[in-house]
Amino acid sequence: MRSHALRADLLMIITAMIWGSAFVAQRLGMDSIGPFLYSGLRFGLAALILLPVLRWLETRSSNSTRAPLEPLNRQLLRGGVLMGLALALGINLQQVGLLFTSVTNSGFITGLYVIIVPLLGLFIGHKTGLGIWLGASLAVVGMFLLSVGDGFVVASGDWLQLAGAFVWGVHVLLVGFFAGRHDPLRLALVQFITCAVISLLLALIFEEIQWQSIIAAGPAILYGGVFGVAIGFTLQVVAQKDAIASHAAIILSLEAVFAAIAGALLLGETLELRGYFGCALMFAGMLLAQLWPKKHTH
Repeated sequence: MRSHALRADLLMIITAMIWGSAFVAQRLGMDSIGPFLYSGLRFGLAALILLPVLRWLETRSSNSTRAPLEPLNRQLLRGGVLMGLALALGINLQQVGLLFTSVTNSGFITGLYVIIVPLLGLFIGHKTGLGIWLGASLAVVGMFLLSVGDGFVVASGDWLQLAGAFVWGVHVLLVGFFAGRHDPLRLALVQFITCAVISLLLALIFEEIQWQSIIAAGPAILYGGVFGVAIGFTLQVVAQKDAIASHAAIILSLEAVFAAIAGALLLGETLELRGYFGCALMFAGMLLAQLWPKKHTH
């Protein structure tokens, strides 16, 4: 059992590294194509990758004594589409926001979903302890130090990332609700397809689409689709089968740290001292919200 937990932690650290570095691909992809087209193509690519994986699992299941995989049904499709709608809104807010803010800011502000999830839980009857409120307060102060520059101006992209963080919070709650009731990989496939279709429709309406531009953005699309979406989300599903929820939230939130590291190494982004202090406060808020002792009810 202990080895399973360690494996889960390692897989989630790898997932956080992939998600954090994917912010760089998301930024670079928009040097050639628009944000909606980039989102649509990388989620479409991830769906195409997941299809043969599911087919292989179906074949393996039919040739063994294991229980067959859950077939597509109305409840699973509804869950996947709802998750896909939230995913499409969250990822495109994040993607457009990256046009107007840094990879570092985007990674850390998106990471606020770790705080937002239990706050949203208040509205559906979940109890929230003192640790959550203290963690949220630290995170908000940290975001202020990270995002507010000289003259007290918040980058417009930071507001989009904050709105996206709330949507990610809703997405996490939806995944938590449906993944316990349906096959996680099939849910992932449906949400990838939903997100891809919505993003591509937005691209057709709002963006100019040229084949040469898509070719130029190819490496960023490949990295974002293969690693950021297909491998990243699949690893998360596999890892969380053997993970304690609080550990999962803490480790996956490290994507914010890896985004800052990737932004510094690959894009030459730098922060002032107050920005680093803000990052530290936000990360401390995330940890405090998860590690604060919880009252046990009998």
